[in-house]
Amino acid sequence: MKYLFILGRNPELSIAEIRSYFKKIENKIIKFEQNKNSLLIECEKKIESIINNLGGTIAIGEVLCFAEPEELERQEIYLGTKNNIVYVIWDFTNEELYNKISEYLKKRFKIEKLKATQKNLTGNLELQDGKYARIASGLIDEEYFVFDNYFGKIIEKCDYKSLESRDMGKPFRREELSISPRLAKIMINLSEVKEREKLLDPFCGIGVILLETLFQKIRVIGIDNDSDAIDKAMKNIEWERYSKEHYELIAGDSRKVVVGNANVIVTEPHLGELLKRILPEKKADTMIKEYENLIIDVLNNLKKFVSGKIVFTAPLIKTRNKRVSCDVEKITAKTRLKLANGFPIQEYRESQIIGREIFVLNR
Repeated sequence: MKYLFILGRNPELSIAEIRSYFKKIENKIIKFEQNKNSLLIECEKKIESIINNLGGTIAIGEVLCFAEPEELERQEIYLGTKNNIVYVIWDFTNEELYNKISEYLKKRFKIEKLKATQKNLTGNLELQDGKYARIASGLIDEEYFVFDNYFGKIIEKCDYKSLESRDMGKPFRREELSISPRLAKIMINLSEVKEREKLLDPFCGIGVILLETLFQKIRVIGIDNDSDAIDKAMKNIEWERYSKEHYELIAGDSRKVVVGNANVIVTEPHLGELLKRILPEKKADTMIKEYENLIIDVLNNLKKFVSGKIVFTAPLIKTRNKRVSCDVEKITAKTRLKLANGFPIQEYRESQIIGREIFVLNR
């Protein structure tokens, strides 16, 4: 089975999430290939309805055949009932082949007596490296793609409106430096935690990570030193009507608290106040050291309760000359944990003074 994943604004992070997710659902990836902000995967098993569990993927397409007229003739390209359609073609190939497929579809739809209009990809997605990628926007009925010499059809798209509605509708939210549901999903998947297992969040705040975890039918333990945040997390979870047997909330200091066993840790500690001015490097270094000492103490306390991966964010602070980040060697040395290959991964916007680094640690 071959599938195309159209990636979000941080392709490196999206790819790491996809690889972890496939491992988690026990669907072996045979090979994969990246082209711009897309990833073609060949895997052992068919996939169905997974995009709402992913935070870094815009859309998923299924490869139908090689991008050759002889192969395309054997495929049913349009299965809808409308006679008047608008479609786009995602372009991850050379100009010659793209034009060839574009002309083929126009002729094919005309023969099938469809009033079909091809539109260009008009949306812009700013990637983390500052470049832009074209994405589909507006009212589109069908979406196809050409990746190298493969042709396929988009079968799933991220429902951003539903995600935003669920996030905006909950009783309590935090605007400043709050983790987004999208990033929470990514971090949960990086941990490879499975359905009916248990995730521990030692800095749960109002419960963003907890809610996205419960959405995937995974049990949770949330801890926070702020009793008001715990109360709000409780109300947010109750608003979603999750069973009480699936979650436990504790008001306490994660450097000292004793908890039941869990499979993984996924958390975002407090990254600092929202800043409007760039910090001197000395001040940034002080903030980073305070964070390092905190996370080391927390991990040393909680690692004995956890059998699997530990995923957390750390502040990435913009100064005049560089971005200041944590000393990963200090963290791993003092916790006796191992940094997973490919990490940390940076996640930030150029305008942000405080961004994030995402760490994955193994025992």
